[in-house]
Amino acid sequence: MANAVHIVVCAGIVPDPLQTLEPITGPNGPGLKNEMVLPAVLDPWAASALYEAASLAAKNPGSKVWLVSLGPKAKLQQVMMTVAQKVHFDLVPIDGPIGGFPDAHSTAAALAGAINAIPGLDKAKLLLFGGWESATRGAGVTLQLTGELLSITDQFQGVDQIDLRDDGSFEVLERVEGGKHQVSVCAGTPAVLGWATGNLAEPRNNPQVGMVNMRTIMPALQKAKPATLAANGLRYVSVGLPKQQRTTRVVKDLTPDQIAAELVEWIGAE
Repeated sequence: MANAVHIVVCAGIVPDPLQTLEPITGPNGPGLKNEMVLPAVLDPWAASALYEAASLAAKNPGSKVWLVSLGPKAKLQQVMMTVAQKVHFDLVPIDGPIGGFPDAHSTAAALAGAINAIPGLDKAKLLLFGGWESATRGAGVTLQLTGELLSITDQFQGVDQIDLRDDGSFEVLERVEGGKHQVSVCAGTPAVLGWATGNLAEPRNNPQVGMVNMRTIMPALQKAKPATLAANGLRYVSVGLPKQQRTTRVVKDLTPDQIAAELVEWIGAE
């Protein structure tokens, strides 16, 4: 039981990436056209974190996994019907807006508040998982801010692997440039891990796991607390689709510095 950990996975829901997403500016700010009718999925980055969390918990008896997700209850229910069949977890839903435009600070505050309210959570054993990036509330800082609000200072980003040791410490592989990994050793929990793709494939659907999970997911959705995400001064001037542009040059024998200089010049001209 020395290695038993409490793993909280922060995972948002996003429109299915196979759909055509058209940004628009509405009365409440920027958003996606027909966003509420688009089919949704669990954020792909955070999904990797969830599968790694479930695998880690299964290897360490006494461990437990919670999934904290912010989104409209109807959308959360739709997504959980599929996700619940993958791995065991307890859902902590937050009834709030979907999309990639809410401020990261207010999103992190809502997530941290929900985590603090989880009954039976031992913060001394806490591993906070999430996506290194995101298909929605990425901003590159949401998970980091959530960890800081929980007073967790040991943070790792771009994680592909974690190995727990018998003494409670753990080794982490973080992605660095050149296709290499940085190896770090942390004395113990709590810690924040922003996952890249990890090493695990997506688990197969298991209806028996789904039935067990849905017994707690449906009551949790009914009790989901609403969250209003304040703009905190954030303002978007406009939103639009990226321009499609392709200019190809074949040049040999350029140094990395020369290539970087050309890229900077090209970006600055936009």
